[in-house]
Amino acid sequence: MRLDIYRRPEQGGRYSYLAVPATRYIPEEANAIDWEAAQLGVDFAESDDALMQFLIEKPTEQISSKGYAITSVRWLGVPGHASSPAFHSSP
Repeated sequence: MRLDIYRRPEQGGRYSYLAVPATRYIPEEANAIDWEAAQLGVDFAESDDALMQFLIEKPTEQISSKGYAITSVRWLGVPGHASSPAFHSSP
């Protein structure tokens, strides 16, 4: 599956990420003017359980249920967490 990845700034210089299948638009309920393209046409194996470079867990499950996958809020409150390098620099 090919995904378009968008990002938006969060507190402390971090980013949250949104993944949408490359052939689709951001669904209305997730659409915000502050999303900006981060990486377009990212190849993703649907059997993978995560897109950890964007801290997105269970992307296939999320996309199936709501049309997009997004960074878990549990990662947003963990500044400097060893698993969250994507928040400290752009992808």
